Amino acid sequence: MDVDIFGVFSIIGTVAFAVSGAVVAMEEEYDILGVFVLGLVTAFGGGVVRNLLIGMPVTMLWNQGHLFKIAIIAMTIAFLLPARWILTWRRSEAFFDAIGLAAFAIQGALYATEMKHPISAVLVAAMLTGIGGGIIRDVLAGRKPLVLKDEIYAVWAMLAGLAIGQGWFHSTLDLLFLFVVIITLRMLSVHYKWKLPRRSLNQTNLQKEGSGS
Repeated sequence: MDVDIFGVFSIIGTVAFAVSGAVVAMEEEYDILGVFVLGLVTAFGGGVVRNLLIGMPVTMLWNQGHLFKIAIIAMTIAFLLPARWILTWRRSEAFFDAIGLAAFAIQGALYATEMKHPISAVLVAAMLTGIGGGIIRDVLAGRKPLVLKDEIYAVWAMLAGLAIGQGWFHSTLDLLFLFVVIITLRMLSVHYKWKLPRRSLNQTNLQKEGSGS
């Protein structure tokens, strides 16, 4: 595994998700402590859950001091930016979220493959690293987790895990190509509103189905 590209993906994902969590906190009118807490949870929550499931020490989190510093700097900048700049960023939120998803999904898959886990564990590691922080963020913000009801999201993280777990991507250039592919697929699903099949048990919807039949 290329250590340099691994570090790059960690930094990209940390910045993207830390800022995402900070912006959600500001939307919910949290104070500055809430901004930092939600940003850190978004950036590192998925990795903590992944470590628990694939047998890595959770304490490894405390060895990532440089990533904590990067996250703090990113959140501080976001907190101090003029509101109009943040609103502009919000219009591009899906793109930055896709960057974080791709970076962390690849990072999680690389962790699992290095530990010689089976493909099933690689898929779970990629998915949880990619979407875990966002789920925790939304729950703490009192929102329904968007990653479970919005356009196709977790599937792209699992696709990254499959590609790495099957050994289709090895070199730095391969991983960068996969990174771009996952971002592109995520943005296409946002643009065209691709969704997985769903079924509603909402009483109003059931009545509509009944009247339609």
